[in-house]
Amino acid sequence: MSSNTTTETQQKVQLKSRPVTTKFRKALQNWQLYVFVLPAFLYFLIFHYVPMYGVQIAFKDFIPTLGIWGSEWVGFEHFTRFFESYYFWDLLKNTLGISVYELIVGFPLPIILALALNEAKDGIYKRFVQTVTYAPHFIAVVVISGMIISFLSPTTGIINHIIGFFGIGPIPFMEDPKWFKTIYVLSGVWQSTGWGTIIYLAALAGVSPQHHEAAIVDGATRLQRIWHINIPAILPTMVILMILNVGNILAMGFEKILLLQNPLNLESSNVIATFVYESGLLNAQYSFSAAVGLFNSVINAILLIVVNKIAQKTSETSLW
Repeated sequence: MSSNTTTETQQKVQLKSRPVTTKFRKALQNWQLYVFVLPAFLYFLIFHYVPMYGVQIAFKDFIPTLGIWGSEWVGFEHFTRFFESYYFWDLLKNTLGISVYELIVGFPLPIILALALNEAKDGIYKRFVQTVTYAPHFIAVVVISGMIISFLSPTTGIINHIIGFFGIGPIPFMEDPKWFKTIYVLSGVWQSTGWGTIIYLAALAGVSPQHHEAAIVDGATRLQRIWHINIPAILPTMVILMILNVGNILAMGFEKILLLQNPLNLESSNVIATFVYESGLLNAQYSFSAAVGLFNSVINAILLIVVNKIAQKTSETSLW
């Protein structure tokens, strides 16, 4: 009886070890792929995961001379201070306002442009449109910000000169808080829409011409073919990019906002990212700024997980 039990146990161990052995053999057979992945893996490990030990300063009263481990533990004191501050809701409102505005305006435009370019015949016109729309992506943020400030100047700006011909007085765009979100979003759309079409054009390139030929034979119009063939083909790509965009809704870059920011438009331009920069680097409140940054990252992570789960249940397309 004991020998039978021993044999069954050995068989179970062998069955469990077989998948592991098979995976290891497949890894050895495809070692070139792992070598290609290794630089990216090391990059994230060294520059993203290893520095995460410093997140603990958000829960400490960090003093550089004492170091991270020597500083006093204060728990959630910095988080409470941030949540109870008078500027918390203003920062959250501005950050969400700009991010959601940018998502609503900026997300559909690359899709529309990609569908339009896909329908255009290959030639000089198509290449010209692609070049014109792709080019702004390669302009530095500093240059873009300088152009915006120069073009919208109430005295020398070309925009105010143009609207002046219609009898409209000079408008101080950069000094008026109500214009800041629109200026930021529209300039970002101009800079990134063309570049954003590349991934959708790549997805559309995988659509078989036979589908369109069959639809034409059945009498489908161009709009019907776009709606029933092209859009379903890029739908998984749209869902993935939507998940990523929502997951970064509070993680907007601060460089452009910081360059366009001034004391007069601070009411609309002060966001969490610029606040972390100001409190952390300019005012040397390292623990407090780390707490604010950690709150920002946690909210983004929660949004990413929730939206990914919703997409998985509704469209069967998700990041994981």
